Amino acid sequence: MFGVFSIATEAQQQHYKKLQTILKELPWYVEEYIDHKRRKLSAASLLNYCHDFKIFFNWIISEQLYTGAIKDIPLSHLETLKAQEIEGFLHSLKYELKNKDITVNRKLSALKSLFNYLQNIAETSDLEPYIHRNVMAKIEFNELNLNLETIANKMEGKILLGDEYENFRRFVAEEYGETVKDNKKLWNFYQLNRERDTAIISLILGSGLRLSEVVNLDIDDIDHNKNSARVIRKGNKEQYVYFSAVAMDDLQEYLKIRESRYDIHKQNKALFVAAAMGPKGKTRRLTARSIENLVNKYATAFGKPSLSVHKLRHSFATRYHTEINDVPKLRRQLGHSSIQTTMIYTHIKNDDLKIAVDQMDIPDPDDDEL
Repeated sequence: MFGVFSIATEAQQQHYKKLQTILKELPWYVEEYIDHKRRKLSAASLLNYCHDFKIFFNWIISEQLYTGAIKDIPLSHLETLKAQEIEGFLHSLKYELKNKDITVNRKLSALKSLFNYLQNIAETSDLEPYIHRNVMAKIEFNELNLNLETIANKMEGKILLGDEYENFRRFVAEEYGETVKDNKKLWNFYQLNRERDTAIISLILGSGLRLSEVVNLDIDDIDHNKNSARVIRKGNKEQYVYFSAVAMDDLQEYLKIRESRYDIHKQNKALFVAAAMGPKGKTRRLTARSIENLVNKYATAFGKPSLSVHKLRHSFATRYHTEINDVPKLRRQLGHSSIQTTMIYTHIKNDDLKIAVDQMDIPDPDDDEL
């Protein structure tokens, strides 16, 4: 049976509900595999795995490799799949579903993990593996020709560099209103949410937090003395992440008006909230989609529509590396599991950076007791 998970946030609750729903459509051994992986992966990652599995099993049915419902596909059928058939599935992902090579690799990785579990980890009551033949072991990943420097060069034109870093923050805090002053509805909406939106942008630019981490922040997660935030990182790992003094200033300006302006019930502990909609509506936690939309709105008006939440995270990382040049600490700050991911930022040129690092004011994580 599907195990009981430790649920920390509203967003995680939604992921687990969706996870349990999709598992009902999949074979029993997928549920067992997900239960096995739950300690190591977040609910969002597990949900992505299940979506990948569903695409694969749907393909099996559509190709008439099995007649029946997805959830009834037996283990014995997996053992009879041919390498040529799996290559056909990957071809379908790339050319029919228009997935990029890196996306195809991700889906293949999920399937390899499932089949490895069935062959090398799971056991029957007779201590036999669930499957003896693993077709996925025969399949190679697509070769990706992008090296770190190529990835960095592609990223470079889509992030904030130099004066753009502070200019964008100031644009959100002060100057966006000028672009919508002739539209009363947009002007009023900006005035309502200006401090909140500035705090969100400033926090990401001053910490490199992921979108999900910003969404899930509660009031009590902020340590005002140490300029740090308690976040749940990938794999449900708790960590205290530092952010800049500028971000703290913007956050405090938002907190001054948070309760009165958004009419927040005392039981609502969400840090970033959206105003109630309709006469019976309630103030609620700001969603990931809402934060993505507000970043896109300001980025487009600023003249840099390629900016996204993730690009703001990249902007922080690039600036941190340029000023501090400590890859291990940057890796910890960003919550990367692999230092190779962090190394991308060592290839981004940022020669025109003019903002002093003291605005970031990031303490040494190794000196903190938490």
